[in-house]
Amino acid sequence: MALPVWLAVTDTRLLLPVLAILLCCTRPLTAVQRGRLRALYGVEVPPPPRPGDSPSRLLGRLRLVLTWRQAAYHLVVGPLLALGALAMAYVWGAALVLTTVYGWIWLMPPTVDLRGNWPAMVSFTVSGLLLAVVSPWLAALMAWLEVWAARLLLGPNRAERLEQRVEEIAESRAGLVDAVDAERRRIERDLHDGAQQRLTSLAMNLGLARRTLKDVSPEAMQVIVEAHEEAQAAIDELRDLVRGLHPAVLEDRGLDAALSGIAARAPLPVRLDVELSEPIAPTVEAVAYFTVSEALTNVAKHARAKSCDVSVRTVGGRLRLVIGDDGVGGADASRGTGLTGLRKRAASVDGTLSVLSPLGGPTTITVELPCAL
Repeated sequence: MALPVWLAVTDTRLLLPVLAILLCCTRPLTAVQRGRLRALYGVEVPPPPRPGDSPSRLLGRLRLVLTWRQAAYHLVVGPLLALGALAMAYVWGAALVLTTVYGWIWLMPPTVDLRGNWPAMVSFTVSGLLLAVVSPWLAALMAWLEVWAARLLLGPNRAERLEQRVEEIAESRAGLVDAVDAERRRIERDLHDGAQQRLTSLAMNLGLARRTLKDVSPEAMQVIVEAHEEAQAAIDELRDLVRGLHPAVLEDRGLDAALSGIAARAPLPVRLDVELSEPIAPTVEAVAYFTVSEALTNVAKHARAKSCDVSVRTVGGRLRLVIGDDGVGGADASRGTGLTGLRKRAASVDGTLSVLSPLGGPTTITVELPCAL
């Protein structure tokens, strides 16, 4: 008889609907249980992760270990906890009955005569008092077991918590990078519209005074000339500072034009090849701009190169930068060169940097950045 029953249970025509019903009910039951724990114990069980995109949502949920842990909780742990709650109710009732034995013993029929059995009466009372004392501890233990089981089976496990934490950190880092870039843009705009304009006006006035004033002493004219030259030098330094914070051409004309400006200002010949077929986030554009700028600066300082090639491409949602030179090679980030800073700058937007620099050259720096954060 057992074999037909087993075949009936394992029959796919019966098993699949049962599994489907179980999987459909786990989330509502888990939500109800989570709300009950929050109301009774003030315990917050984190919600489970959502299944990823898949051809079948049901199959996606079947692949979730958490779904099976939820099913185990509702099918096994839940009934056991319910039996434990009934046992606790029985213990509380027994404690109440045994403790108040002197109050209800007189209501018993004459055939059950315990009124003269004082040892039994005393033992009943003592047992009831002991149960009354132990019951709160048992109830606390049951509550702890319930919370522990809920967190273990209804909430995410350690790997899932770490994954959620990594996602939160990644989102926080992306937000921080965007906030820093926005702040740099604001400082650049304030300097350009404020201090730089005032210095420009001052330099123009000093230049006008230098050209028009003829009846001043040579000493006074020398002071005006020096002030004019200092104002022009301050404008140049402030312009370089503003360009280092966030170049206006990057925002106005895009990455291609900004990199062309870098190549034109470089102290060695630079062959630039840019082909952008996908939109790029402004923060990533800024990282790419400063990466190329710092890389060319390092080439000019350390590589003793005669020329440099810069290639910029977008491939498969990634921005790929390749900076190569014909210098002496031997570049090593562990020796305190600017490669460490370049690697950190790329990592700030979840990018990567690799260096191929044998002794004798050439040196090739490859940077890959995500087009979108």
